[in-house]
Amino acid sequence: MKVILLKDVKNVGKKDQTVEVSDGYAANFLLPRKLAVQVSKTSTQILANQKEQEKQLFEKNQAEARLISEKLEKITLEFTLKSGSNGRCFGNVSLKQIEEKLLSQYSITIDKRKFIDKGPLDSFGMYHLKIELFKGVIGVINVHISEEGK
Repeated sequence: MKVILLKDVKNVGKKDQTVEVSDGYAANFLLPRKLAVQVSKTSTQILANQKEQEKQLFEKNQAEARLISEKLEKITLEFTLKSGSNGRCFGNVSLKQIEEKLLSQYSITIDKRKFIDKGPLDSFGMYHLKIELFKGVIGVINVHISEEGK
């Protein structure tokens, strides 16, 4: 019997996959537990519609991520840190601070876990941080750290 899997089933297949299983396995295990539905014109059409909706949602999210990426390239966040007598800075700038400044100044919400460059920003100068906004979409934000009072 041919069935379309509604969930991943170990040793059978992945979700939305059409597989051939024995009649007894389908009737006694897969169908009662709502792990699969029997292949029919309607079920294949529903599956095709769901895949199309998922594709459209993916493309929409990817386009939104590209727009955010373009905005981020134009932004330079400014931070100041105190410095000692030898020119080294006290403390560092955290990803959380960058996330909060983006939200407060530019209304852009980015989770700090999306940052690819997670190294400490603990010296003066310009940093170019990479952020994975969506699958295959990487944005770059500029962060400038200067001495306080200069």
